[in-house]
Amino acid sequence: MSTKGSFIIVGENIHCTRIRLTSGKYVETAADGSSALLFEEDGTLARLPVPESIVQQDNWKSGKVRHVAVALHQGLYGTDSEKDAGRRYVQSMAREQQAGGAWFLDLNVDEFSTDRAAKIKAMQWSAEVIQQVADIPLSIDSSDPEILEAGLAACDPSRGKPMVNSVSLERAAFIPIAAKADTCIIAGATGQQRMPEGVEDRLANTEQLVEQLLSAGFALPDIYLDPLVYPASVDVANARLIIDAISALRQRYGTEIHFAPGLSNISYGFPKRSVINQVFARMCRDAGCDGGIVDPAQINDAVLDSIDYSVERYRLARELLLGNDEFGMEYITAIKEGKA
Repeated sequence: MSTKGSFIIVGENIHCTRIRLTSGKYVETAADGSSALLFEEDGTLARLPVPESIVQQDNWKSGKVRHVAVALHQGLYGTDSEKDAGRRYVQSMAREQQAGGAWFLDLNVDEFSTDRAAKIKAMQWSAEVIQQVADIPLSIDSSDPEILEAGLAACDPSRGKPMVNSVSLERAAFIPIAAKADTCIIAGATGQQRMPEGVEDRLANTEQLVEQLLSAGFALPDIYLDPLVYPASVDVANARLIIDAISALRQRYGTEIHFAPGLSNISYGFPKRSVINQVFARMCRDAGCDGGIVDPAQINDAVLDSIDYSVERYRLARELLLGNDEFGMEYITAIKEGKA
């Protein structure tokens, strides 16, 4: 059952780009050379066999495996026992995120295959097996309108309105699809022809998009704003920019509208990403952000409430995000030296 709190979590993990390290704790290689993905099911360790076709790919040879894609592959094309393991793997992820407080479960299969028909099949299969164990709505995430429509058609409305992730001025053609399916919708700040740069770009693009959404019949409580989070490793000013945009958008639209930015984007390129993600989420929440696309095991009400800036790792992460630690060197050095 759902244990959701006040922070609106769009669980980000069931995504075909997600990576595990083949040398890490989630991958086991047997004496005979066969490999399996490890996952927990009802407190017991379970295994999902990795097909030889995956082992022969460049990703595996470079030490990485797209674990969600493996689960979908086995669930669709494996032997009976492999299909069962693939189903259980995806369902364990859904259960874990719901237990962690997710309001929605984001589902993206765009990188599953280069074949659209295969991706549609993967979307339909995934939606079905997730909804066998989860009682919260899906967030259908795709850049392909046919895959988006297939995912929305597979959603059970008894769980609540599904979500579309996402529309923007660039993707305005997706608005009628979402409206027809009576969904919630993530509204990104991308412009018609380019990505936004500063706060003003984000506000202008968002206001134009919200006008289109309201005209299409969406109510403010069904709209989740995404001002587009860029990594602080590229420019430490990016964090402050998003916080300022959130504050301005909350002032512009009041309490009815929601937020669902991809908060974990902020930490790309830094060590101990979870610390930066948590502090950034807390800072965004303090500015008026009431949700995000996150890992609910990492960011939830309890975690955000517990952040204490007198603790060195949190203090350093906050200084980085405020722009007071140029290039994040103080934070990186403290992590490397074990001081935070």
